[in-house]
Amino acid sequence: MLRTSSRFYAMPEEIYQKLAKHLDNLPGGFPPSNTGVEFRILKRLFTPEEAEFALYLTLIPEESRVVARRAKVSTQEASQRCETMAQKGLIYRIDAQGAQPMYMASQYAIGIWEFHVNDLDEGLAKDMEEYMPFLFKEAWKKPQLRTIPVNKSLSGELKVMTYENAEELVRHVGKSVVAPCICRRELRLLGKGCDKPEETCLVFDKGAEYYQRNGLGREIGQQEVLDILKSAEEAGLVLQPSNAKEIINICCCCGDCCGVLRSLKSYPKPASLASTSFFAVINTETCEGCGACEDRCQMEAAQLKDEKASVDIDSCIGCGLCVSTCPTDSMTLARKPEYDQPDVPRDLIKASIELGRARGKLNLGNLLMMQVKSKVDRLLASK
Repeated sequence: MLRTSSRFYAMPEEIYQKLAKHLDNLPGGFPPSNTGVEFRILKRLFTPEEAEFALYLTLIPEESRVVARRAKVSTQEASQRCETMAQKGLIYRIDAQGAQPMYMASQYAIGIWEFHVNDLDEGLAKDMEEYMPFLFKEAWKKPQLRTIPVNKSLSGELKVMTYENAEELVRHVGKSVVAPCICRRELRLLGKGCDKPEETCLVFDKGAEYYQRNGLGREIGQQEVLDILKSAEEAGLVLQPSNAKEIINICCCCGDCCGVLRSLKSYPKPASLASTSFFAVINTETCEGCGACEDRCQMEAAQLKDEKASVDIDSCIGCGLCVSTCPTDSMTLARKPEYDQPDVPRDLIKASIELGRARGKLNLGNLLMMQVKSKVDRLLASK
């Protein structure tokens, strides 16, 4: 049982308002809605005490003794709180061999939301359905995921970078975990969705350690990762890794359930909001109008018109699903011109900083202040 400190338990409504603002200041955002659904979500996930304690964690990983100083509680209490909240998927824990665990704030999505895949209930699923349009519109200033082609769609003539090739990407990761897709699980809870495979969310390295420790997924070897990618292509799932050259995850997404793809399709030109290097091209002379591409397309970009396939370039995100099963090889991928190529950050840290800056939340002054405060707290915290 955790000791209850007099430091905690301000008025609950005020606490949740502060937590909402705290989460909105993180790169992924947690913007206000016009219905107040975001506060229902927070109350489902955080107790008032957890909500207040979460305010003392930042984007910088820190030992619990540092958080203890900031929260004005004992190191023992801070350690217990940090560990409990990390296990509940409310904050993030990082482990390094021979060192104390480090804890940091976790953004709501991609983050806290996905960490609740195994304790998702109908109430939270309904609230997320209501909140997703607000979250996407206000917080998706830069994509957190990018789209890469399924490997079966790649030809020898097509220029493909290593970070655009799924098989090459996974050959350079360490620990791998596969977890259920929270989007398909959410929609199935609500009696909607599809019948595509659920255990398809691939997480790597530090992310995989967190998922495995919290029982969110199972560890798999490289061959099973490759097998899952192959199965995803066969099932017609879009590959969406982290929007960075060094990935921490690959989502295998469908247009019926995926929050990102569904949100993209609600805009008139989805491709302009996606991070993708390719688009599909149809050879109408060899196309037999079989409709296979229309069935496979998760963005409704490939359609039959006058018994021939056509591609809406404004909707195509270059996933390659139409290419890999075209019986006449009439569908191919083409690389976008250089001026239209997405700028893919080096790693997740750089991607997060760029997203925060795009949202007006992480300027240079904010970052410097955060680093200075963390350094002071580390120096003055009890050993």
